Amino acid sequence: MLPGVNFIQDLAIILAAAAALGWLCQRAGLSAVVGYLVAGMVVGPYTPPFSLVTDDASIATAAQVGLVFLMFSIGLRLSLRRLQRLGAGLLLAVGLGAVMTYYATRGLGVAVGLDGTETLFLAAMLMVSSSAIIGKVLHETGAGHERSSQLAMGVTVLEDVVAVVMLTVLNSLVVLGSGAVEGAAAAGSGLGATLGGFGAFVVFAGVMGLLIVPWLLRVLSVNADEELQTLATAALLFGLAIVAYRAGEALGLGAFLLGCIVAETPHRHQVERIFEGMRDVFSAVFFVAIGLQINVQALGEAWWLILGLTVFTLVVRVGAISTGLTLIGTPHRDALRTGLVTTPIGEFSFIIAQLGVAAAVVPPVYYPLAVGLSLMTSLTAPFLTRRAEPISEAILRRRPQWLVAVLTSYQEGLERLRERQAGSLLWKLSRKRVIQIGVELLFVAGLLVFAEPMETALTGWLGANWLIPGGPRLLFWLGLVGVALVPLFAVWRNVGALALIVAEFSTQGQATSRKERLRGLIANGIRLVATVALVVWVASFAPTGSARWTLLGSVLVVVAVLGLLRRRLIYWHSELEVGLQDMLGEGTGQRMSATSVPWAGTKHEEWAMGVTDCVLPDLAACSGRTLAQLELRSRFGCTVVGIERQGCMITLPGPGEALFPRDKVLLLGAPGQWAAAKAALGAVAAEESSDFDVVGLDTVTVPEGSRSAGVTLGALAPSAVHGVQIAGVRRGARRILNPGGDEFLRAGDELLTLGTPVKLRAFKAWVREV
Repeated sequence: MLPGVNFIQDLAIILAAAAALGWLCQRAGLSAVVGYLVAGMVVGPYTPPFSLVTDDASIATAAQVGLVFLMFSIGLRLSLRRLQRLGAGLLLAVGLGAVMTYYATRGLGVAVGLDGTETLFLAAMLMVSSSAIIGKVLHETGAGHERSSQLAMGVTVLEDVVAVVMLTVLNSLVVLGSGAVEGAAAAGSGLGATLGGFGAFVVFAGVMGLLIVPWLLRVLSVNADEELQTLATAALLFGLAIVAYRAGEALGLGAFLLGCIVAETPHRHQVERIFEGMRDVFSAVFFVAIGLQINVQALGEAWWLILGLTVFTLVVRVGAISTGLTLIGTPHRDALRTGLVTTPIGEFSFIIAQLGVAAAVVPPVYYPLAVGLSLMTSLTAPFLTRRAEPISEAILRRRPQWLVAVLTSYQEGLERLRERQAGSLLWKLSRKRVIQIGVELLFVAGLLVFAEPMETALTGWLGANWLIPGGPRLLFWLGLVGVALVPLFAVWRNVGALALIVAEFSTQGQATSRKERLRGLIANGIRLVATVALVVWVASFAPTGSARWTLLGSVLVVVAVLGLLRRRLIYWHSELEVGLQDMLGEGTGQRMSATSVPWAGTKHEEWAMGVTDCVLPDLAACSGRTLAQLELRSRFGCTVVGIERQGCMITLPGPGEALFPRDKVLLLGAPGQWAAAKAALGAVAAEESSDFDVVGLDTVTVPEGSRSAGVTLGALAPSAVHGVQIAGVRRGARRILNPGGDEFLRAGDELLTLGTPVKLRAFKAWVREV
């Protein structure tokens, strides 16, 4: 038999089973991932006579390829701009939720007799929700653009970050052995080293990637056809995955970082389209490979354990997420509803279970546990999402009065703290520089941590005595020191600026003669402390042995050279800083945090209206027809308020706008109207995230004497002039949905308005002017 034929046969069986069972699960309202897992169990070795897969080693290789593609696609959803919009507050809430989940699981582990490693893996499985399952449930329930649903999607995005960190920690634990968590001292030092190395690698690879990858993609888009662009991007994908693995990190970390970097570029949608087919195939193979390793008999025997853990997961995840959101100031009702929506677990939990079982640090029952928990939480998710409002109301009514008083007092104090922080000029002036110093120090740490492996690779490639004896080593360290001095110089400049700012604020109110002397003392003292800390920081990451002396000599040579090129060094630093800011869109994107979204806390259930999005398939019958020809508003009462086409947003399209295949369409209307309009369009669910995430509904009341009172909507032209859509008008007890252009506005009318945060704020301000 020809080599590789068994693998081709197994791959055909796996893909056929995945397609069939994935389709059945979708028809049953479940995620296709569940179907892939079941497919693996059906054709795997534990279900004779259907044990059809024989080439386990080749399938394991294909599964690793699938893991790389899966992590890459998750990274594409997690751009740094999106993290900036979500805000530090939501990140803190997710972190607090993860910590509370860990300690609750730790208590459970002590109660049932799990050791430290088993408890840690179980906690990691429960910390992370499934963004794919949650997104599907929100779309099907029509709740995707509600306040709690947008918070829930933000939580799932940030929990992906938690999952990547946990995978790094658990991978380090597997490498070191399970004994690393038994001793407190060993655990503390091992965890600190792991997280330090993780942070250094992420910053180092992230900064280098942000500088190189966008430039490379831009050059390829101009000078190469699509085939070569695909090959180059695939080489970057697998190359960075291997670099992460060689650096001691998880294999998927490199792919995840590349996805985050590509998401910052204009080429994101093109890359998504190119890799869409390969991602779907190999991601399915990855989940089927997990199913192949699940003993169906063990799954049946563990039903009581799965049922008990499901109840535990639902209670703990709802409690942890809602508590974390409450602690950052989210209204209690929204926090509870978000917790109820984010209960399903999925893809990352499977990866974590696979890591532990493959390394034999947790029992094989963790596989069926992960699958059973995902299935049970997926089944309960639609009910909890639809009933989130009455469930949260019932919980809130049963709170004791002392708890209500404590939470109210806490949130009032938090709001006062926010107001003081917003008005703090010192914080406004120093925040950006503090962040830059942290990133630059981690970049230098990454350079030094991975310096010796990079030197070994270079010496092995060129030979130890290329050009001159020890030439590669000397040239490498000279180049590395030259690169490192740019961010170190930037750190020194930022520290100097911070010292002057702190000294200025510390000496306010002092007499002029005394002020100058104190300001100099404070600034010089801060510089001295920072210098010592910087030297200690660099020394702690510097290589040992003979490489240390090579590094020291290189430092002296490079410092002498750059001393003559100080102005050039300032220029290079400025160019680097501007380039990174351009890539991150700093200062240009609208920041949207958990508490700053303008429609936050506003309920629109009484209108029985909302927004949902869908995708037009390739063979949609409506392709090429204009909105006027489709007559969705007159036929179904539903309005198209946004179109995303190949990454370009068309907000509030006019009647002459045509629809084309693969368009993402944003619909405004009631749930029944959505269903009818989608059926007419032949649209399918939008599984990927889009820029519609920052579109929502808000209400604005027309005051007495407003310039909008007595004016028709046609004359007001809210779409053309203000960039918003009037979805409804409430006039006393009467509600007018989708009002026409001849509708007059009156003082006291409440307008249900759709738009982006910036447009909604501007329209509110305009309406309130008299």
